[in-house]
Amino acid sequence: MALTGRAALVAAVGIVVVLLAPEPAFALLGWLLVLAAAITADLVLAGSVRTLRFHRSGDNLVRLGQTGTVELTVENPGPRTVRGVLRDAWPPSAGAAPRELKLDVPAGERRRLVVTLNPTRRGDRASASVTVRSVGPLGLAARQGAHSVPWSVRVLPPFLSRKHLPSRLAKLRELEGQHPALVRGQGTEFDSLREYVVGDDVRSIDWRASARRHDVVVRTWRPERDRRVLIVLDTGRTSAGRVGAAPVPLTGDTGRAPLESLAPTDQARPVPGWPRLDWSMDAALLLAALAARAGDRVDFLAYDRAVRAWVSGASRTELLTALVNAMAPIEAELIEADSPGMVANILSRAKRRCLVVLLTDLNASALDEGLMPVLPQLSSRHLVLVAGVSDPAVADMAGRKDTAEEVYDAAAAEYTRIERRRITARLRRHGVEVVDAAPEDIAPALADAYLALKAAGRL
Repeated sequence: MALTGRAALVAAVGIVVVLLAPEPAFALLGWLLVLAAAITADLVLAGSVRTLRFHRSGDNLVRLGQTGTVELTVENPGPRTVRGVLRDAWPPSAGAAPRELKLDVPAGERRRLVVTLNPTRRGDRASASVTVRSVGPLGLAARQGAHSVPWSVRVLPPFLSRKHLPSRLAKLRELEGQHPALVRGQGTEFDSLREYVVGDDVRSIDWRASARRHDVVVRTWRPERDRRVLIVLDTGRTSAGRVGAAPVPLTGDTGRAPLESLAPTDQARPVPGWPRLDWSMDAALLLAALAARAGDRVDFLAYDRAVRAWVSGASRTELLTALVNAMAPIEAELIEADSPGMVANILSRAKRRCLVVLLTDLNASALDEGLMPVLPQLSSRHLVLVAGVSDPAVADMAGRKDTAEEVYDAAAAEYTRIERRRITARLRRHGVEVVDAAPEDIAPALADAYLALKAAGRL
């Protein structure tokens, strides 16, 4: 049961009546009895909320920064009209609106209500409960009850770096036209047949083709173009730090369209403080889309002290969908990443030589104690590329020296930058490629590094 504001107003009027009555005590008792009778009658005549039935429909997937809709159908099998308000409770990060909906469902009928979701975080967002307040005909009291109507919406990463994909695909097409991998020579991928000349390796002779042509022909080879790319996402504590500003697209899309169908000119608003993890995911999506278009096999591993996600064997058309669904529920764990365990997982899953792209923070102390001791095991078997998101606030702090406090801050920031350059140099001495870029530049910089490896014939 719940009392409305009208009941309080009627009670206040009653106080005035009691004060003006010749017998205040009897007047108060009589007024309370009348008010109690009116409230009781209102509760009896109000529609029952226990018999209501609910059904949901709508979006299950929404991209971060876009809106989705969830429809709630309310069915009233009872004998009285249910009139009042309904609240569909969601977590604050789901951005559900409106908070309360007016409800008027006659007996034996149903009504459809729409809740709009504008989520502010990735992950699965589940509805908490549906609470209905059915007000009586006098508007003094209401019946109230909560119902569990489960529904979950998965908020996917927005893949904002897709705007860089057309230009990188153009570069990829140029490489495919002039890449040294197309030059005939030593390799493992068959290219063509040609006539035998003195000096050719007799092991290259194709005897069946020679018999058909009545001439000696040899096979020519070229290096493999379709390689394996393993993207590893560090989800340890260093990935939780918030850096830069996250541009979130402002569109009316419900999130049901294919991931690459959005135009790169979508408007955006700055949302301060995307975690490093989200920037790394965005870079991973661009790299995966580019590598898939190049014909490479792309796998994905998220790890801190346990495997948080693993995507393998997805086709080119299904890769992005599989990746965003795997990334959506991942959150940074506030624990130190287990680098030996991560390397062991990589080596067990990647038997053949491949490009391992490790997205982590280039934190000198964390890498010195974690990755550096086990890095030779990984770099001896695979081509390793380490990518890290730098904090623009550190560069900004290093440039401010107007006051004594700012000078100390600038010194600390410069020391951090020196340590970052030191760990980068150490990684490169181990034969590791390194990409260190600002949040907005990490995705295109990683794609460019991949294309450079392609152009150099290292993939």
